[in-house]
Amino acid sequence: MRFLKYILPFCLLFSAFTSKASSILIPMDEIQKDHLKSYGIAFWILKNGEEVDWLLNYRGGSFMTKADKLVEDECRIRGVTYEVISDAQVSEIITQVSDPSVNMDLVKLQKVPKIAVYSPKDKMPWDDAVTLVLKYAEIPFDVVYDEEVLAGALPKYDWLHMHHEDFTGQYSKFYIYHNEEWYINDKANQEAMAAKLGFKKVSQMKLAVAQHIRDFCAGGGFLFAMCSGTDSFDIALAAANTDICEAMFDGDAADPAAQSKLDYSQTLAFKDFSLNVDPFSHQFSDIDVTQQHQARVDKTKDFFTLFDFSAKWDVVPSMLTQNHDKVIKGFMGLTTAYDISKIKPGVTIMGEMKSNNEARYIHGEYGKGQWTFYSGHDPEDYQHNVNDPPTDLSLHPNSPGYRLILNNVLFPAAKKKKQKT
Repeated sequence: MRFLKYILPFCLLFSAFTSKASSILIPMDEIQKDHLKSYGIAFWILKNGEEVDWLLNYRGGSFMTKADKLVEDECRIRGVTYEVISDAQVSEIITQVSDPSVNMDLVKLQKVPKIAVYSPKDKMPWDDAVTLVLKYAEIPFDVVYDEEVLAGALPKYDWLHMHHEDFTGQYSKFYIYHNEEWYINDKANQEAMAAKLGFKKVSQMKLAVAQHIRDFCAGGGFLFAMCSGTDSFDIALAAANTDICEAMFDGDAADPAAQSKLDYSQTLAFKDFSLNVDPFSHQFSDIDVTQQHQARVDKTKDFFTLFDFSAKWDVVPSMLTQNHDKVIKGFMGLTTAYDISKIKPGVTIMGEMKSNNEARYIHGEYGKGQWTFYSGHDPEDYQHNVNDPPTDLSLHPNSPGYRLILNNVLFPAAKKKKQKT
């Protein structure tokens, strides 16, 4: 009995020690109060020199890190749901995600990605979805534009977002608004910048910028674009040796043989597309199916589905499609969706509306780098119009559509794993 008197407290103490909390789990399933700010927490942990485990397909793609009161405090401040778990629970999770029979995996996030947004500095697009969600998630970024890109600034960064830019020099094909003050000012500013940088035309400046961005990707950078920043980028690259701008855009007529001079070998994502030369049409080419989409898809039925990739074999697309919902609300833009027949072989389609042969979310490699194109303007604003107010993300903290953007932001933090396919 005397022995038990001493050994029992020791056992209780040992039990308490071995079951103490060793890690913090940030669940990303339906119980998470703020999915978007959760990415900001992961970024904050990395910035403070610690690692984060990204648990692919475990409870919606949860994050796990070692126990730290500072992390708990930061989660509480930002309104992020977290769980304090023991060593035993961590072991169970790792065993579960490592099981070859389940579609899960663990990816270590170790590096703080240095992020840049390509955007005009004097008047940033206040309604750009990526800029909105970076600010909401409290993820820091730098702003670069034509001068910085052409001066060679991009290699300093790991990740670049191109806002809803028109790289063809046709001013987003908004000629229908050419008498509006904002259109006149934008055209004047772009022409002044082109002249300052030694270009005769805005289209020539934007082509040079697009080529620098492509070189950034080829050198190992990660490129992310939405809406018209996607197809106009590839169109500009394909049209490097011709003039596709009519006189109202650049002062002289387009090359009548421009279509036959397109070089699809220069593009990242698209092939065999035909230009839309109508200055009053918002579509740059038949890559984009906005008009067809409007005609055949009712807003209440506008959804696209994320592919279910193998987390252990197709790690990259698995990371980029982590979500608590695999069916995403559709949303429109200058470029709403891509005609699947215009997408190059080898490009991974990660989200599509199969019934309409439309791709919404695609990914590929170029040189040593990678890129993602995401069609549409704002995942929580179905049909965004000029002068509409920006989305208040505090009203959409669990947006599956915005989560796809943040998957891409966090992707460069991952420890590179050798592709198995």
